[in-house]
Amino acid sequence: MSGAPLSVGYVALVDAAPYIIAHELGFADEQGLSLELQRAPSWATLRDWLAMGTICAAHMLSPVPVAVALGATPASERLDALMVTSVNGNVIGVRSELAQQMRAAGHSVDFSDARAAGEALMATGGRLRVGVPFPFSMHAELVYHWLGALGVTTPQGLDVKTVPPPLMADAVAAGEIDAFCVGAPWGSLAVETGVGELILPSAAIWSFAPEKVLAVRHSWAEGEPELAKRLMRAIYNACRWLALPENRATAAEIMTRAEYLDLPVEIIERSLRGRLIINARGDERACANHMCFHRGAATFPWKSQAEWMAARIAARLGLDRASAMAKAAEVFRTDLYRANLAGTGAEMPAASRKVEGALSEPSAVASASGKLILERDAFFDGTVFDPSAAE
Repeated sequence: MSGAPLSVGYVALVDAAPYIIAHELGFADEQGLSLELQRAPSWATLRDWLAMGTICAAHMLSPVPVAVALGATPASERLDALMVTSVNGNVIGVRSELAQQMRAAGHSVDFSDARAAGEALMATGGRLRVGVPFPFSMHAELVYHWLGALGVTTPQGLDVKTVPPPLMADAVAAGEIDAFCVGAPWGSLAVETGVGELILPSAAIWSFAPEKVLAVRHSWAEGEPELAKRLMRAIYNACRWLALPENRATAAEIMTRAEYLDLPVEIIERSLRGRLIINARGDERACANHMCFHRGAATFPWKSQAEWMAARIAARLGLDRASAMAKAAEVFRTDLYRANLAGTGAEMPAASRKVEGALSEPSAVASASGKLILERDAFFDGTVFDPSAAE
């Protein structure tokens, strides 16, 4: 007997893997669900599909539910983040001519030093045109934090352009942008086509940033509690499967199909393994925690992360910070995570908030199992965000 049909939208990125794997390898079937995956051409389209009820759930940029709660981006209804489905996974790249200027000035591109890369980029002169996939995205937040910490007035000191991920390399080739922050594998495509080079993984800016979430309409989460539970369990089990190194080749083979990413399997697998080719000369760099699906309570929707996003959006838009943080905390549903993933083996932190950026190395924290170790989550510039002090 087939499972209950459930429409889920996604954008063609490697970090859509939990949704694709849940569908392809039976994790949804185990929960009595039949996922109907729908690929959206852009994040704005996906947001609208979800808000209008065209789909039930979505692979979504983590700041979007926060931005909706703050009224910063249009949506007809509140969106809730039920769980995080990927951490990190973005890259910073520049057009090839700019990379040559950076090298000529002495930048070595060691691919881990955000300060050195940012200073070298700014030293090329001129006003940077930066492509990001959506105005309210971790891509934008990381670019603003990175360059802002190095003295650029953000966002006013940049020309930030919205470019759908699959079109980022085309925008570089057309001369429309100088630099970009984009999710895998689209930064690698700029390298493969010879139009750009990679200078940083996003983890060099914030070492454990929540990238995508499982998003649903608030009314759907409240009105369909059993379906929400089953969906969360299916996606959680797919995230756990993806975390095993021996499964990455299989995941890449599945995602290379025309209905998903339709790109060479090698590009996808390199992203999953965190070993990236950064330029046309074939230089390779290993990236710690380049794309994390499970380790270190990666799937837990920390309210403090929502509050960090809200504080930054509020500052840019002139909104009341305390009110914005309170609204954001409501849409990261730690309550549903704790209730719906009980018994799955999912780590349950004792707290729903933490001080963001405080961990310079993996650290044990209080949890239901007593065995939870959180990954390093430091910002490159030493920033620490304490939500209790920020309110």
